[in-house]
Amino acid sequence: MNRRTASVLTTGVALALAASLSACGGDDSGSKKDEGVKGAEPTRSSAEPSPSPSRSEKAAERPKIELPEDLKIAFDWPGTGDTKKDAVYKDTEEFIKSLQMAVTRQKPTDPGFRFYASGEAAANAQAYVQRFVDTNDRVTGSMRYTKPNLKLNDDGTAGFVYCEDQSKAYRKSVKTGKTKLTQGSKDDYVLYNARLRLNNQGVWVTEKLISDAGSALCQP
Repeated sequence: MNRRTASVLTTGVALALAASLSACGGDDSGSKKDEGVKGAEPTRSSAEPSPSPSRSEKAAERPKIELPEDLKIAFDWPGTGDTKKDAVYKDTEEFIKSLQMAVTRQKPTDPGFRFYASGEAAANAQAYVQRFVDTNDRVTGSMRYTKPNLKLNDDGTAGFVYCEDQSKAYRKSVKTGKTKLTQGSKDDYVLYNARLRLNNQGVWVTEKLISDAGSALCQP
C-alpha cells in the first residue's frame, strides 16, 4: 500500500526490532515501504469467534474493538483445533484491529493496542499511529492477512510469520473525509515476522515485529 496507509506497524520503526518479527510500513515515517500482503489461506475471517485459549485468559478484561464501517480487515487463517495456536491467531488479530482503532481515534497512546503489545512493539505501534495523527489521516478500504506460519516455542513465546495485502487500503483525511487514492505497487504486499509471549493474564502479547514490504513470498 505504497503511500496509502500502513496497516500494523511502520517498517522503519519496526526494523529496529528483533529479526524474527515484522511490522507494517508507513509512508511518511522514514520507512521506504508500506506493508500489505496478499495471500490465500483457507479459513477464518475477523468476524468469526475464536475458542477461549485458557482459563487465565477469561479473566483478562479485553478492550472492545470498534472500527469504522468503511474499513474491513479479514484474516484468512485456519482454525487449527490447537487451543494455544488458535489463541495466538486471535490475539494477533485483535492487536492488528486495535491498532487501526487507535489510528481512527487519532490516539497514539490508545489503551486498546497497548493491551496486545509490549516493549519495542508497543513503542513502534505508538509511532505508527502518531504518523497518521501528524497527517490527520486514517485508513479506509480493506486489508487482508494471509499465509500464516506459526510456531510455539518451549520458552513460552511464539514465532508468527504472515502476509498482509493492503492493495485495497487507502489513507482518508480525518478533516475532509476525502480518500487519497494511489496506484498499487508490489510494496502493498508485506511479510511480517512477529514474536509473541503469553503474559500472566493469558494474553499473547506481541513483543517484536518487523516487516519486509514487497516480499516475493506475499505477492499475489
